[in-house]
Amino acid sequence: MARVTDPVEAARTLAADAAAAAAEGERARRLPSPLVRSLAEAGLFRLCVPAAVGGLEAPAATLVECVEALARGDAAAGWCVAISATSGLLAAYVPEDTARRLYSAETAIAGGVFAPRGRAVAVDGGFRVSGRWPFASGCEHCDWLMGGCVVDAGGGTLETLPNGMPDVRLMLAPAGEFDIHDTWHVAGLRATGSHDIELRDVFVPADMAASVISDTPRHAGPLYAFPLFGLLALAIAGVSLGIARGALDDFAQLAAKVPTGGRRSLGRRGAVQADIARAEASVRAARALLLGAIEEAWAGVDVERRAGLRLAATHAASECVRATETAYRHGGGSAIYESSPLQRRLRDAQTVTQHMLVAPSTWELTGRLLLGQPTDTTQL
Repeated sequence: MARVTDPVEAARTLAADAAAAAAEGERARRLPSPLVRSLAEAGLFRLCVPAAVGGLEAPAATLVECVEALARGDAAAGWCVAISATSGLLAAYVPEDTARRLYSAETAIAGGVFAPRGRAVAVDGGFRVSGRWPFASGCEHCDWLMGGCVVDAGGGTLETLPNGMPDVRLMLAPAGEFDIHDTWHVAGLRATGSHDIELRDVFVPADMAASVISDTPRHAGPLYAFPLFGLLALAIAGVSLGIARGALDDFAQLAAKVPTGGRRSLGRRGAVQADIARAEASVRAARALLLGAIEEAWAGVDVERRAGLRLAATHAASECVRATETAYRHGGGSAIYESSPLQRRLRDAQTVTQHMLVAPSTWELTGRLLLGQPTDTTQL
């Protein structure tokens, strides 16, 4: 594969393809194969894979900008890249020979679910794994899938962290070893194909398992010193930024429309002008806060900067859904039709805010830290 010199530019170029394929993806509840192939060939699914094993090892800000650019075309494309790109972080934790094998195919794609919905029993040479994981975005186009597990180290005793909570070990296997359950019948992000995946007493070799909490990355680049959960939240927030920007783009194209019974176009109405200006300001401010938090954390990480990442990510998701709602509301009756991208943008933006890393409950996490309250920062 030719070395990708500017992944952000590649994402901006492919955003037009994503927009053109959005309706097809909605109907199929998965990204169209030609689009997946183009994204893979551009290296966007391996943004977080170490350069030493064939990845791009891109800075955190580049990941966010790529996801944002794609989501401006279609949120599902940005979302699937966000999930598979960050899944590539596991390649920094497994042995280098294993990582090279995982990404030996130029268009290899990994995906899966971090949540510990599985159980792994330690056996000679590895683990016997069983579990079922919902929300496995892009699972139908992945070559490798993973699921988070608690680990039975023997006699029913679980591997634990210093705080006493069970450690979570990611178990990676060929996608063909998983059963995919057709569960993804949803309101938004339909084209992400985020079905349930399941393993039933499958052997996973020890070199295909790692904990991103308790294990140390095998690569020393700044990407792997960056807060993991902060990076995941930033990628999700990048989707929100792209959706809101796309919604404002869509509305700008409607500005010349004269509503039924009216005399002035939408763009000439003072109330509309003010609301769109406020929405624009909120999206720009959210983006600036997010990129500023990334820049600070990239220079060095402490609890305050880790909290700043999560604060900025949740803020971006909440502000961007409001901006998208503004564009949809002023779009009028035409915005409710399937032919209008605004109705899809609204559903997608609302769905993003349900993700646990940017959901309203994350305000409590950062609020506790801001107020100096005792807080478990293990997954900050």
